[in-house]
Amino acid sequence: MDQEEVNKFVFPQKPKAEGACLFGRQTAARFLVFRRCSDISILEHQINEEIRDKEVRLIDSDGSQLGIVSIQQAMAVAAERNLDLVKIAPKAEPPVCRVMDYGKFRFEQAKKDKEARKNQKVVDIKEVRLSAKIDIHDFEVRVKAAEKFLKGGDKVKASIRFRGREMAHTDIGLTVMQRFAEACAEFGTVEKPAKLEGRQMLMFIAPKK
Repeated sequence: MDQEEVNKFVFPQKPKAEGACLFGRQTAARFLVFRRCSDISILEHQINEEIRDKEVRLIDSDGSQLGIVSIQQAMAVAAERNLDLVKIAPKAEPPVCRVMDYGKFRFEQAKKDKEARKNQKVVDIKEVRLSAKIDIHDFEVRVKAAEKFLKGGDKVKASIRFRGREMAHTDIGLTVMQRFAEACAEFGTVEKPAKLEGRQMLMFIAPKK
């Protein structure tokens, strides 16, 4: 077996794909421009030469359906429009690709994400520590603090830590938690009822909508 035959065996020639006639010298020249966004792809999408599927369902830049075509045809269409080929539905059979300006798409998507984050309110969880033997004054101070947090849109985590022999009387702590929930009822609702976790009892109260 001579070297030429070895090369054919190790590096078999791929058959020419259907539609390969679309690649003339002009198309190949345009394809150089087509590479411009291939180095800025993000995890969400495969674009341009990153797409390895043999055939795809192609959507044109104006939204029209071009049907199932070979990847070479799809890339040629994108190159002729001086745009990018973007895989938008990788799990479809065959995958769906769209011709678009990927740089513009990313810019507009970033603007939308920024606007969405701007409109989102970050909800913090504020802890209020109680005790099984809390007196009336301290209890009222904790209630006022919790009301302030709830009015501000934050959640409240009420906690009681049992020390030593207090573990034998966790029912007292449960009563304190129930009183606390009732005292905060005007501004919040119990999201997670009081529950014993080790030596600590926790309860979560969410602000009323």
